[in-house]
Amino acid sequence: MTTIDTTDTNDTPPQDPNAVSITINGRTVAARKGDFIIAAADSVDEYIPRFCYHPRMSSVGMCRQCMVEVEGPRGPMMVVSCMTPVADGQIVRTDTPQVKRAQEGMIELLLANHPLDCPVCDKGGECPLQDQAFSHGAGESRFVEEKRHYEKPIPISDLVFLDRERCILCDRCTRFADEVAGDPLISFTQRGNNTQIMTFPDEPFASYFSGNTVQICPVGALTASPYRFKARPWDLEQRESTCTTCSVGCRTVVQSSRDELLRYQGVDSDPVNWGWLCDKGRFNFQSTNSDDRLSTPQIKSGDSFATASWSDALESIARVIRHSREGSVAILGGARGTNEDAFMWGALADAAGITMRDAQLDDGLPASVFSYSQATIDSACAGGTVILLAPDIKEELPVLYLRLRDAVQKKRIRLIEISSHETGLTKYAWKSIRTESGTAAAAMPALLAHADIATQLASGQVVVVAGRPNLAESASHTMDAVAAVLAVAPSASVLPVLRRGNVRGALSLGLAPRDGNDAATILEASAKGNVDCLILLGADPLSDVADVDLARRGIAGAKFVVAIDTFLTASASHADVVLPAAAYGEKDGTTMNLEGRVTSVAQKITPHGTSRADWMIAVELMTLLGHESNFTTLLDIQHAMSAAVPGFGSTTTAVAIKRDGVVVSVTPPSSATAATSVAAPRNSYEFRLDLSRKLFDRAIGTITSPSLANLATEANVFIHPLDLDRVGAAEGTNVRVSNSHSSIVLPVRASSSIPRGTAWVPFNQIGADVRELVRRNESIIDVRIESM
Repeated sequence: MTTIDTTDTNDTPPQDPNAVSITINGRTVAARKGDFIIAAADSVDEYIPRFCYHPRMSSVGMCRQCMVEVEGPRGPMMVVSCMTPVADGQIVRTDTPQVKRAQEGMIELLLANHPLDCPVCDKGGECPLQDQAFSHGAGESRFVEEKRHYEKPIPISDLVFLDRERCILCDRCTRFADEVAGDPLISFTQRGNNTQIMTFPDEPFASYFSGNTVQICPVGALTASPYRFKARPWDLEQRESTCTTCSVGCRTVVQSSRDELLRYQGVDSDPVNWGWLCDKGRFNFQSTNSDDRLSTPQIKSGDSFATASWSDALESIARVIRHSREGSVAILGGARGTNEDAFMWGALADAAGITMRDAQLDDGLPASVFSYSQATIDSACAGGTVILLAPDIKEELPVLYLRLRDAVQKKRIRLIEISSHETGLTKYAWKSIRTESGTAAAAMPALLAHADIATQLASGQVVVVAGRPNLAESASHTMDAVAAVLAVAPSASVLPVLRRGNVRGALSLGLAPRDGNDAATILEASAKGNVDCLILLGADPLSDVADVDLARRGIAGAKFVVAIDTFLTASASHADVVLPAAAYGEKDGTTMNLEGRVTSVAQKITPHGTSRADWMIAVELMTLLGHESNFTTLLDIQHAMSAAVPGFGSTTTAVAIKRDGVVVSVTPPSSATAATSVAAPRNSYEFRLDLSRKLFDRAIGTITSPSLANLATEANVFIHPLDLDRVGAAEGTNVRVSNSHSSIVLPVRASSSIPRGTAWVPFNQIGADVRELVRRNESIIDVRIESM
């Protein structure tokens, strides 16, 4: 009997059906189906000149500079490499006489009307057109006629200038604005030889991402007002770093000249920002250069401050801490510093028995949100369903908005938004459910009533993006909503979107609340006279805490206040001792973004005045308090941090050599939060208050950056048009907004994106302070609106 052995004895792994092999200039190159020739060439450092091509945007073949020669059935043919996909066995040549002639011809045509103003152009020295005119041009021009002229430059926004004479119509800026940012506010106008880039009449280029068009412009057609005529590229020194304006953790290049920060540029970190930055993160370096910075320690003398030495200031703080009652010292803040800063202040708190500490200011979520299965930005954008239980991502975490928008546009994810008002992502949402403040958890039955949603949540990949959508409601409402989602989708993961740059790192490395002593509890204890020493670690409760009455009482009730900050903030002005802290760009270290990714932060300039890094201040205080401290360098702290914090391991070494950093698994300690009482019955007041942030506000880092200082808007209260009729007020007129706590006057605006019965007010804008109406011990805030 014949036996047939069906066992597969071939140990060769299965071949990837998407893999192709092409030849570029005689060199075999591995590529994948769908790749363009120019991308395959880039992967092996075979440079093909280009102007319009950008790897993060669609290819359009506008400039024709990337022509190459490809062997075809009828011999070699010229093709545009940014529009031609690879094919198995393809033979490509980039250096034949025909290719060189085509490239020279395109350069000559582009230069026909391009002004030769390189000596006064900001792009000079880093200009692709300039470089490729030398490397791939003919070397001389046959064009002797008068060049085309336009009015120049035109300010198309507060941050960007347009020089149409320099534009080569590459379509990069317009594609970015439309495809990436979703703000198609800049476009081609006219036709043929008169084609030019322009904004729409009476509509500025008011995009949160306009600075990216300046960075990707291959010529000097778009320039940034903060950098115009400031320096040449060869004058700049630079280091790669991480933006800490918010918690996304975008990778940047920090550039300086003569010990002054001059420019931030985006770096393409694949798991995070893809090279993009928001305008706030790109241009707020001016704050670091501000003349209003604190430069020396200050000690309160009467109603004013007197300059003091570091030794006197630190000794005065140590003396107060030594003589404070047990459990009467508190630390607020730390989320604006580095991981090393947080670790050392946490170590100081442990050594001195300080249990009252919180890196947040009662405007985030409890640390227990990190106990859930954690998602990353990549996993949230990879596929499945994303449920938004968060603030307006476009306003608070703009580059995360770009990533989520891209995932929706390319149909990788389905977005479900549960919000009390329309956000930047509403128009991209698969389902958008409007809820009253405080009722997000109750929206789950409405969601599950849709069979397709119920099936998706039960069996598909689900990521919950969780944050604080409304500062006038308790964080417990968001946590209840997260729990409601996880009850239906137990395998779901959570991406906490807390806004401050290093809030996750600070909570994970020693500044999370202990024994329920969160920021609100600390301020309440201070208001009752139970805090002998309140240390504000880069924190400004008077400007940031939603319950401003609580913040005022807390600051006033503390017997001794220490402010460690870069500016004399509203809260620092009430301190007894003020210490100048080193700002971003003035210290080395690491930071942890919202997904737990640890990346490097780089010092590029000398700290302002006698400013010191926060960790240095903590080390000196530990010594003065009699606690052993063997930390003399940043590396000492990093080694101790890796040894002491489970999950960090050799993170410091990995971060030093990896641009994309390392995702660590560290869960901050969590504790029960204080119970909240229920607000007044809804029938007592007509509107439920919705208080949330916008990207540009009156925060100290914004108002001390001249280019950003005027971008905050006037405070308004927004209600539904039918509610406006019911109130009996006209659009733009002043109304009285009140409850049992206070009364303020604001202009009223009608918006159909606001649900009926909701009053939405942006946080920290110009005008009346809506925080006067908020009380932390009420889980929701209702108000009355009356015409005047």
